[in-house]
Amino acid sequence: MARAIRIHEAGGPEVLRLEEIEVVAPGAGEVQVKHTAIGLNYIDVYDRTGLYPQPMPAGLGREAAGVISAVGKKVRGFRVGDRVAYVMSPPGSYADLRNVPAARVVKIPAGVSDEHAAVLALKGMTACFLLRRCYPVKKGDVIVVHAAAGGVGTLLTQWGKKLGAVVIGVVGSEEKALLAKKNGCKHVLVRGRDDVVASVRKFSKGLGAHVVYDAVGKDTFTESLDSLRKRGMMVLYGSASGPVPPFSPAELVKRGSLFLTRPTMFDYTESREDLEWIARETFAAVKKRWIKVQINQRYALADAAKAHRDLESRKTTGASVLIP
Repeated sequence: MARAIRIHEAGGPEVLRLEEIEVVAPGAGEVQVKHTAIGLNYIDVYDRTGLYPQPMPAGLGREAAGVISAVGKKVRGFRVGDRVAYVMSPPGSYADLRNVPAARVVKIPAGVSDEHAAVLALKGMTACFLLRRCYPVKKGDVIVVHAAAGGVGTLLTQWGKKLGAVVIGVVGSEEKALLAKKNGCKHVLVRGRDDVVASVRKFSKGLGAHVVYDAVGKDTFTESLDSLRKRGMMVLYGSASGPVPPFSPAELVKRGSLFLTRPTMFDYTESREDLEWIARETFAAVKKRWIKVQINQRYALADAAKAHRDLESRKTTGASVLIP
């Protein structure tokens, strides 16, 4: 029997249960992955609380790394013993063992650890598609990164700097400001201390940012729009403070014909070709030392509830992993 974190109802961290599950042999087109590291992401909180409704009982977790322990029929290109990572939309990676479609699995290159791969599968590839596909950042662009000391934010700031952007990070504390500065932010703003909109205008010669990457949502949405230049792009890729209330598209017009997108990585990796391209770019960025994965918290799988409490209370920095 394998173990997995399951929920039987939406709610707080207390609804997480460690249960024994039976994992059958992989079906056609599937591989069975014995997990060695599991990524912890804020989307897991959305799944747990019911913001993203799941049929109950449900698993949690979208990304993991490990070793292939069995291969189903009609699978090509993978074999038992391969080190792999994956990210997929149906949650369930909070487990010792899982069957996943081979089409969603990528091999981990030499020189990249399983823990790093587990983080890169969602956070790293999210940073990649945000910077390279959603809004292709160019040298000289002014970009604003909210939650700049978090898992994705840390990667966005490092990678954005290497692309030649002027990176303005927004964080929640002086301690996190030091981390954001170390990771490549040219300017760091602390929420509650600094006037974000005025500061972004100042650092961009009065024009505003080319793009704002915002994973906070409700609490920062209007502020992010006000930080953009004419025809700038608002990239809302998360809702840590809650979903944004309905608003009129006229708000985009009066701020200068702004663009707004609410992307998800799964739409940008839907085809195998796109998945492989983004995975290659992400792993290459690690090998070139453009980005450095910072795993600052490790939890046992059984301690998933504590991990969620720490994540929601913003005690974490960088990335966190669960260890089966």
